[in-house]
Amino acid sequence: MGETAPVTAADPAGPSSGASAPGPLALIGSGEYLPVMLDIERDLMAGRGDRYVQLATAAAPEGDGSLHRWHSLGAQQAARLGAEQVVVDVRTREDAYDGGLAALVEGAALVYLSGGNPVHLADTLRGTPVWDAIHAAWRSGAALAGCSAGAMAMSGWVPSLRHPRSGAVDGLGVLPHVRVIPHFDRMAGWMPDIVGRYLVPEAEGATVVGVDEDTALVGGPHEWTVRGRQRVWVLTHHGRTAYADGDVLVTP
Repeated sequence: MGETAPVTAADPAGPSSGASAPGPLALIGSGEYLPVMLDIERDLMAGRGDRYVQLATAAAPEGDGSLHRWHSLGAQQAARLGAEQVVVDVRTREDAYDGGLAALVEGAALVYLSGGNPVHLADTLRGTPVWDAIHAAWRSGAALAGCSAGAMAMSGWVPSLRHPRSGAVDGLGVLPHVRVIPHFDRMAGWMPDIVGRYLVPEAEGATVVGVDEDTALVGGPHEWTVRGRQRVWVLTHHGRTAYADGDVLVTP
C-alpha cells in the first residue's frame, strides 16, 4: 500500500544538532523491551544519542514485582542496543511533580512509555513537570514511543470503566486525532465490544487504528509507516482496512 517511509518524522540529526522539529513517534501493539522490537527501537534512537529513557508508570498499580520486571526487561534491551538505561520511576502523580525525576528526561534519545493501565498512566502524567519534560524532549527531536497502554495514552482520549457517563478520561494529547487499540489481533477475543466503544460518535474526526502484537506504527504525527510481523488496521463504521510491514498510512 505504498513505499516505506523513513523512520524519522522530522530532523534525523536529533536534538544534538539543535533541531527544533519534533522527533518520530511510535505506537506499538506489544513487545516493548523485547528482541522483536530491537530494530525498531534502534532506528528510533539513530542519530539521537544513547539515553534510553523508560517509564513503567502504567504498571505501577500492579505493584513492585511488575515494575521490577519492566525495569529488568528495559535493562536487557538497553544492553542489546548499547544504550544507557534511564529509569524515570514515576509511580504516582506526586512522583510526576518531582523535579529530579523530570530532569532525568533531559538529553533523551528515546522516551518509552510501556504497558499496563492506560488510565493510570494518563492521569498520573498529564499536566505535570515530568510530562512537560517528556513533551519538550520530543518537540526538540527525541523519539517518543508508547506500547500498549503507552500508545493508548498518547491520544486525547482513553477509555475508562471508572467513568461510566463519559466512558473516557483525557489522554496525554500528543495525538488527539488518533485512537489506538493495541494487541488488536487478540483484543476482539478479550473484549468483543472494543471496536464499537472506539467508534462512538465522539470519534468522528479521529482515526481509529488497531495495532497487532509485535507491530508498530512509526513516524507521525500524520504520516506513518507500518513496521513488524503483523498488521495495522484502520477501523470505521463501514469496516476495516489492513496495512502490512512497509505500508504507509496517513491519519488526517
